[in-house]
Amino acid sequence: MSTNLNLLAKGLKYLGILIFLFIASPIVLTIGYKALTKFENTPKEYLSYIILFTAGILMIFTIYFAFKTFKMLLKALFND
Repeated sequence: MSTNLNLLAKGLKYLGILIFLFIASPIVLTIGYKALTKFENTPKEYLSYIILFTAGILMIFTIYFAFKTFKMLLKALFND
């Protein structure tokens, strides 16, 4: 039962990307809500909805990517 080093290296790279996504997702969501309050009843209101939609998609992708990353790390550490 040895560690797969190639898969572990790939998993650690994914973990770095995941940490970035954990930071970026809430920031984009906050920017979207602030834009929604600032651009209320103006023609630029659609921009805030686009930012909020992007933040929602980014958060869903972050959760999916987290499961994928941790599955890869577990497979690298505890392979058969």
